[in-house]
Amino acid sequence: MKYRCLIIDDEVLARDVIRTFVQHDHSIEITDEAANGSEAVVKILQHRPDVIFLDIQMPELDGFEVLREVWPHHQPFVVFTTAFDQYALRAFEVNAIDYLLKPFDEIRFHQSLGRLKERLSQKSQPRIEELVNSLLREQKEENYLQRLLVKEAGKMYLVKTADITHFSADGNYITVYTCEKKTYTIYESLGSLEGRLDPSVMIRVGRSNIVNMNFISELETYFNGEYIIHLSTGEKVKWTRGYRDNIKAFLTKMG
Repeated sequence: MKYRCLIIDDEVLARDVIRTFVQHDHSIEITDEAANGSEAVVKILQHRPDVIFLDIQMPELDGFEVLREVWPHHQPFVVFTTAFDQYALRAFEVNAIDYLLKPFDEIRFHQSLGRLKERLSQKSQPRIEELVNSLLREQKEENYLQRLLVKEAGKMYLVKTADITHFSADGNYITVYTCEKKTYTIYESLGSLEGRLDPSVMIRVGRSNIVNMNFISELETYFNGEYIIHLSTGEKVKWTRGYRDNIKAFLTKMG
């Protein structure tokens, strides 16, 4: 049986080293590679590999943040790679499959690979789930949604919420509008999404609309206590009377 793996590291040389070592073992097949955290999330969810070799310190999303994003959807076996002892220690504390402290040689790599294959054959996932659950709790308690996973033409992308101008819902289908005037459709209730967004940035302006306050350029008085919101992208959204109280939050922010 061949196990599929994904190599994730922002350093070309590091990916080259792992690729060379893996190619010497016929039980592991390289599915793809990723050069940063965002790319890693997309490729993990696309390919659903059995194993990932995951660098911890990367741009955009670090290795722990990558796991936090993908873990609810797919749970590969993980071998951490890092050049920093403190990260290796954290991986060790949760009994990850293994961690490889850079620079590592082929002997050390194949020791790790042996340990990995033993776990794969037993289908024995170590306590890494404790780490990820901890990260998910931290995210829920302290952080609002920073990126949104969207699909387009069979591919998945991560869109920064800071780049989203507004959301418009039709039932459980939500259209996501970005500052680059791109649109995506996601399936989720607007109420559920609202609970994951930072209320100091994203404001509910109607039953079907949430707007990023940073893109509001003008409020135009409309009828019956309603307003027309002019966005800096040129689009318009109605601020309905039922959500008029939220205008105070907006005016306070604009202060």
